[in-house]
Amino acid sequence: MEITVVGVGYVGAVAAACLAAAGHRVVGIDTDPDRVNMLRSGALPFYEPGLEEIVRSAIADGCLEFAHGATFDQPVGDVALIAVGTPQAPDGSADLCRVRAALSWVVDRRRSGALVVMKSTVPPGTGRHLIERYLAGTDLRYVANPEFLRQGRAVHDWQHPDRIVIGASPGDAGSVAAVKSLYAGTRAPFVVTDVTTAEMIKYAANAFLATRVSFINEIASLCDRVGASVNDVSTGLALDPRTGGRMYAGLGYGGSCLPKDLGALHHLGMAGSLDLELLRAVIKVNDRQRLLPLHALRERFGDLTGVPVAVLGLAFKPGTDDVREAPGIDLIRDLVAGGACVAAYDPQASDNGRDYLPLEVRIAATPQETAVGAQAIVLATEWDQCLNADWPEIANLVRRPCFLFDGRNALDAHEIERHGFHYIGIGEQGHAQYSPPPCASE
Repeated sequence: MEITVVGVGYVGAVAAACLAAAGHRVVGIDTDPDRVNMLRSGALPFYEPGLEEIVRSAIADGCLEFAHGATFDQPVGDVALIAVGTPQAPDGSADLCRVRAALSWVVDRRRSGALVVMKSTVPPGTGRHLIERYLAGTDLRYVANPEFLRQGRAVHDWQHPDRIVIGASPGDAGSVAAVKSLYAGTRAPFVVTDVTTAEMIKYAANAFLATRVSFINEIASLCDRVGASVNDVSTGLALDPRTGGRMYAGLGYGGSCLPKDLGALHHLGMAGSLDLELLRAVIKVNDRQRLLPLHALRERFGDLTGVPVAVLGLAFKPGTDDVREAPGIDLIRDLVAGGACVAAYDPQASDNGRDYLPLEVRIAATPQETAVGAQAIVLATEWDQCLNADWPEIANLVRRPCFLFDGRNALDAHEIERHGFHYIGIGEQGHAQYSPPPCASE
C-alpha cells in the first residue's frame, strides 16, 4: 500500500518507519526542510531507541523516503496519515492549526478514494468538524486512529500494541478494514467505534494515567504524615484487580502528551460549562509534586544561597531526550532562583536541556562529575546510568553531610544510607506526625 505520512516529528517518524518496515511504500512529508534532510540521511532529530536503525534500513530498501511539503507535487498515497503536533494554545485548548493545514494540504493533493487517517491527538468532536469543513464534496474518507506510543518504547509499542482504536463513520466497513490492514500480523484487540469516541478514548487514557500518577503522589503525602510506606501501599493496590497495575510515587508526570491533553480536556469541559474538578485537581497536584525536593532542601539548609546541588536527570522520563514539562527542568530553575549552585547530568537530554536552563547551570558528563562538591543530590529521572552509578565513588566526591532526594523512589534507601547519604524519598519518611483523634470515651 502507498502511504503518505504528513508530519514526521515523533509520532510521524515512528509511523513512517514502522509502516515501511512492514512492507508498505511510505513517503514522509514535513514543512521543516532541516528535519527532512536529516531524516533523508538516516538520522533522527530526537532520541528513540531502535528507531534510527529501522529508518536507515527502510531507506536502503527503497520503502521509505522523505520530502518537503512545499515541493511535493504528487497525489497522496492510498492512505494519508496525519501525524502533526497539537501543542497547547495560550488559553489551554489544543492548537489545531497544524492539523487544519495538513488536512488542507492533503485535500489539495488528494487521490480519488484515498483514506485520511488521523494519528494526531485532537479533542473529541474535532473529526466531525474536519469532515464537514474540509472533506465535504470530496470522495476522501476519514478515520480516527489515535496513537498510544510511549517515548522510549515507541517502536515496541507500535509493533506490540495493547489495543488499536479505529473510529469511522457508521457503516464504513471499508475504511475500518483498510486501517486494520496497516497492522496486519499485529496481535492486538481492535476497538472499532465512531470518530468522536475514538478521540475521547485517547484523551481519557491520558487523563486516567495522569490521575493515577497524581493519586499515588497524594497518597504518598498522606503516608509521610501518618508514617506509612507508599511503596507497600502501592504493592497492596497492585494486587487488587480493580485498581490496575502498580503505581509509583515521584515528581509527577511531564512530557508532551499528558500536560497538554489534560489542559485541552479541561478547557473542553469549561467551554461546555462543565467544571471538571478532578482534572483540575490532578493538574494542581502534579504542579505541587515537582516542588517537593525544593521544600525538602529548604527545610534542611534554610537559605539555599551557595548550596551546591547535583540534579540527575533532565528528560521527563528515561528512554527519551524530551525535556518538555520535565520536573527536573522546573526544579533546576527554582533552585537557581533560590541561589543554589546547580550541576546537572542526563545521558541523552543534556543538549535539549541546555536550551531550557539558566546559563549558570553546569552540565556534567557523568553522575560522578555532577556530584563533585555537592551537598545535595536529587534524582529527577530514573535512568539506568543514574541508578547503577558508582555510589561509593560518588559518596567520596560530595561534601558531608550530603542529602540525597530520590524523586522517583527508585534507589535502594538502605544501600544509599550505608554509603553515608541522608536519604529522602517520597512517601517513605515515616515521620508519624499524624495523631488520630481521640475516641468519644477518652
